[in-house]
Amino acid sequence: MSPVVEPDLDRYAAEHTTSEPELLAAVAAVTRESLDAPEMMVGPLEGRFLEMLVYLTGAERVLEIGTFSGYSSLSMAAALPPGGRIITCEVDAKAGDLARRHVGSSPYADRIEIRMGPALDTIAALEGPFDLVFVDAAKTQYRDYYEAVLPLLSERGVIAVDNVLWSGRVLDAEDRSDETVAIRAFNDYVASDPRVVAVMVTIRDGLTLIRRR
Repeated sequence: MSPVVEPDLDRYAAEHTTSEPELLAAVAAVTRESLDAPEMMVGPLEGRFLEMLVYLTGAERVLEIGTFSGYSSLSMAAALPPGGRIITCEVDAKAGDLARRHVGSSPYADRIEIRMGPALDTIAALEGPFDLVFVDAAKTQYRDYYEAVLPLLSERGVIAVDNVLWSGRVLDAEDRSDETVAIRAFNDYVASDPRVVAVMVTIRDGLTLIRRR
């Protein structure tokens, strides 16, 4: 993943963010050793941002689409109020097994439920409301995820969608790959959707925050 923000500025931002907890540093190290494409992990800057989102929204019920190794789930769990819960969806067996290990050995094992299988099938079986939904899974299905979770949002619920700048490839008119085309289409769709208010921020690989009007 190529950085969207100039690398020195990105590093400066990370250096001036509360340092990565030891638990998450260990998760990151194991992820880099164990999984292909470890850059899919959100990392310390975005992890703290997600933790802050949970804190600021007071989210009690969180839905995550794309568990990977559990770094983002554990980041968000740290800010949950007593009784708060995260349901996180993962389709890859190897990533799911690693996430179970990380969650199970953490202080947040009672707050995080990992559900394996296609996320849309999992979502179809869920009842809302959810206060925060974090989407970071198959890019070609972003619009499907969005439509599936929008009705499940609580009154002041927020959807956070990752990788919306796609290493800057959204601006490359020559890039017609399925994922790039899908992300461009998703970004355009959300920006023109009269049902919501959205803001795209340039943290890491781009993150769009969405709420209902």
